[in-house]
Amino acid sequence: MDSCGGSPRKRAFITGLGLVTPAGVGTRPALDALRAGERHLGPLSLFEVVGRAGAFVGEVPIRGLDPAVPRPHVLAAVAAREALCRGRAEVDAIVVGATTGGISTTEVLLRDGVVDPAAYAYHGTGTVAAHLAGLLGCRGPALTVSTACSSGAVALVVGLELIRQGRAKRVLAGGVDALCRVTIHGFDMLRLIDPDGTRPFDEQRAGMSVGEGAAMLVLEAGGDVPPPGALAELSGGGLSCDAYHPSSPHPEGAGALAAMREALDDAGASVGAIEYVNLHGTGTVDNDASEARAVVALFGAELPEHSSIKGSFGHAVGAAGALGAAASSLAIAHGFVPANVGCRRVAPEMGLTPTLEAHPASVRLAMANSFGFGGNNAALVLGDPALARSGGVPRGVRAFEVLGASCVTGAGDLRASLEALRAGASLAGVLPDEEMTRSLPRQKLRRLKRLTRMALSLAAAATRGPDGPVQIGSVYYGTCWGALSELHDFLVRLFESGEEFSSPTDFVGTVHNAVGGHVALWNGARGANVTTTAGDTSFEEALFLASLLAARDEPLLVLGADEEHPVFSPRLYASHDASMPADGGGALVLRPAGRDPARTVVRCAYLGPHDASRSMDEVVAALGGADRIRSAFGGCWVDVPSAEREDGAARLRSFVEVSGFNGPCWDVRSSLGQFPTVSAAATALALSVVESGESPAVCVGAGEPRSLDGRGLLLLSLGRRVAAIEVLPPPATCAR
Repeated sequence: MDSCGGSPRKRAFITGLGLVTPAGVGTRPALDALRAGERHLGPLSLFEVVGRAGAFVGEVPIRGLDPAVPRPHVLAAVAAREALCRGRAEVDAIVVGATTGGISTTEVLLRDGVVDPAAYAYHGTGTVAAHLAGLLGCRGPALTVSTACSSGAVALVVGLELIRQGRAKRVLAGGVDALCRVTIHGFDMLRLIDPDGTRPFDEQRAGMSVGEGAAMLVLEAGGDVPPPGALAELSGGGLSCDAYHPSSPHPEGAGALAAMREALDDAGASVGAIEYVNLHGTGTVDNDASEARAVVALFGAELPEHSSIKGSFGHAVGAAGALGAAASSLAIAHGFVPANVGCRRVAPEMGLTPTLEAHPASVRLAMANSFGFGGNNAALVLGDPALARSGGVPRGVRAFEVLGASCVTGAGDLRASLEALRAGASLAGVLPDEEMTRSLPRQKLRRLKRLTRMALSLAAAATRGPDGPVQIGSVYYGTCWGALSELHDFLVRLFESGEEFSSPTDFVGTVHNAVGGHVALWNGARGANVTTTAGDTSFEEALFLASLLAARDEPLLVLGADEEHPVFSPRLYASHDASMPADGGGALVLRPAGRDPARTVVRCAYLGPHDASRSMDEVVAALGGADRIRSAFGGCWVDVPSAEREDGAARLRSFVEVSGFNGPCWDVRSSLGQFPTVSAAATALALSVVESGESPAVCVGAGEPRSLDGRGLLLLSLGRRVAAIEVLPPPATCAR
């Protein structure tokens, strides 16, 4: 799972497709609906809603589901099985884009006052990918991106890079989301739902129709089309962030335009080669106008055919980008252009001419757009697999130099936390908001709650840097739970009002990427903005995705943070310590490391499957072998969640036995407490320790500090999922 870049160019062919849409279960019903220009919107039947918000939704006609497993998990599994039915069932990696996870179950549990943590086992959005990995027997990484409505498209960009960089040969990637009270009521309270059904780009458009569904695509590596054939090729992808507003798009579509241009560059395609654009086209006034301006700015007067499929299926939120890619692939494979269903008279000021009736057409190269809350933009380029192409140039880097670091623990910021660590004092606890945000402008914090404030504090401290302020281009954020305060407050107010009213601001804050969006907005970061969620290894996954997607010439921010919440934390987190509640996180400002880095180097050296099933031989091999481990690291910092204490101890014994490592091993949670992103805070602390060259006494189990003798520190996560982060002093090179 490692790459230094520069690997041979590889193509990513779409050899399998699985769909679950409001048209029915399977690809055939969706294809028939797209060809016929059908509208599959109707009354919500899964639960009752007040008013007209549920009059037109895109509900999947599937019944008899296992009540013990949330609806998104089931929809994703059904789509995945269809995608894999044409060939081998094995995949090397899984990448899922999603926003809600098990919220459809959680909201009912919270309403009914259920406190049993076992009932909330599927709450985390990252559990969808983990569930798929278990069902399919995937022994590689199962990754989750949560970037609101662009999640499914971002997942496909991640899958593309796994293929290009040789980190996987066969990837299952896509998106899923299911209807729930949070999304239905939230969009309704933002006045973004059209009570008469969505009408993308119509002059009378009045909003979206919330939908659900799943689209899973099999990406297969090759220089030529693998037998027995492929629907299409995923040729390129572009990511950007508006850095403009928490929920509204840039009015001129600046971020959307940047993503489309990057996708074309990534695919090595010209503007004139695109023959069809699958528009994001939600039907909301501002979003459609913004996208239209971006499309016109890119293509000028020579617009290719273009349409939105949300008038057919509704807006499936986290699945929308993958559904758009699937529709584009079907258009290429079956020779047609889908209709822009619901539009009667195109708004003339937009300069668009959407295809109003589906019709046969040759589509050799298509673009699919997907844009989300927080200005998280993604664009994909998909092509006829028969077109001769050399494959895209891999992004990604192997390791990063550290330009700045910060952390928040119960003891305070990085300086205070280091002092506590050196004194052998506890760092566990919940730092008061006033202390955590003392360097931030008070007027800008008024509507922000704990997790966003924490992330902004971390970003502000890290970007100060030892040599002055650093302008970051991209943001990678890892979180286990997202903003618990906003989710709780939104649901409590909703239920107290008889499901008639809640806070629109809290709704916007419930999406996991809202935090990363605020960080980008405050820092003017207009590059990739990727939020990942993966339980106790959410920070490691964010660092891994940064290494996968990073541009080679820009500083970026990688952070991990989670908040303590008095209601949700004891129910959601099996390792929660009621006697010492704790939260916090850490942030790193990084730039790609050259061959002779001048600063401390950090990298995610290993990210395993969710069930910790691989042997420690694989971990040791990923770290360069036993000899390198013994020579490169002066200590091992171990993160074992309390719920995994027994298994984690066994994994540590196995690691020591296989590697022969005889240095000190320190349990970071013994000092930092029990919270999911403890590894982010620990990494920031480890950087400072390596730079000082001396390990605190508490970290070496001695009465006095101990010199690292010019070596680094190894951070091992040994919970349900095994991961490893290296922190090394310069010079550290790409070649081991």
